[in-house]
Amino acid sequence: MNGFLKLLARNKKVAVGLAIVLTYIMIAVMAPLLTSHEPNKRVARPHQAPSAEHVMGTTRMGRDVYHLFMHGTKTSLAVGLGAGCMIVILGTALGVSAGYFGGKVDEIISLITNIALVIPQLPLLLVLAAFIGEASPLTIAIIIGCTSWAWGARVTRSQTLTLRNKEFIRASELACEPAWRIIFVEILPNLSSIIGLNFLGSIIYTIITEATLEFLGLGDPLAVSWGTMLYNAQNSSAMTVGAWWEVLVPCLAIAILGMGLALLNFGIDEIANPRLRTFSGMKKFNKRIKQLRQKQAIAGEPTPQAKTEVAYDG
Repeated sequence: MNGFLKLLARNKKVAVGLAIVLTYIMIAVMAPLLTSHEPNKRVARPHQAPSAEHVMGTTRMGRDVYHLFMHGTKTSLAVGLGAGCMIVILGTALGVSAGYFGGKVDEIISLITNIALVIPQLPLLLVLAAFIGEASPLTIAIIIGCTSWAWGARVTRSQTLTLRNKEFIRASELACEPAWRIIFVEILPNLSSIIGLNFLGSIIYTIITEATLEFLGLGDPLAVSWGTMLYNAQNSSAMTVGAWWEVLVPCLAIAILGMGLALLNFGIDEIANPRLRTFSGMKKFNKRIKQLRQKQAIAGEPTPQAKTEVAYDG
């Protein structure tokens, strides 16, 4: 555990990504304390530029963009985390069941997974959201969670099939341990890195998809989220009238959070994958060797390569 924490501390991608994600979580948790009124309340003249009084400007309806951003962060993060948990739970449960039990169970789950993978996700989400009409953020999270688990199930199944033939699994089966204990004690801990990567990727996908659906007008216009901020900015022709701040704030919020989650994802992947860790170490080693050779060349000392060539000529 200490070694894993040291690797986390050394990895700059994890450090930066974790800092960004924790900042957004703090904003979401403390939004009621950091704002003075309801986000949909009219507090100023329409389309006021950012100023000391309204640091992020106002919308066409006279709403403070800062308050919309703070409360929208809470909604968008809640949707991302909720749908991410659903995707991970469904994908992990089905993938592990298919990989461990095999036989008919594997055939049925693989058939359902293949069908879910073939169906294009975004058009399906558009149809479902349009059928429901003005879907709330909770409804959007449930729709995304129930339709986006297939990729995680496929990856988890493949890794479970690899673990299924390991010696410690065979030993547990020979000791007549129940299947539930083998899955929860022996298999799932070895899938923790894959489950974590699937969870982070699902959050990114959910937040972007929710913003897309709401931007297209398929969400609840009264809900406060980054997607509805973009939808209202589009309806008010914010860019046309020069109210760039109304579009920039939610776009930057989504981009920066996506970057933080992606960095966290890549960093954890490097820590969990020894090959990537070795490749990173080799780059640092080669860089160090290059620096030493440059110092030797400046000092007039023969490099190891030159010494080898002289010895060979001799």
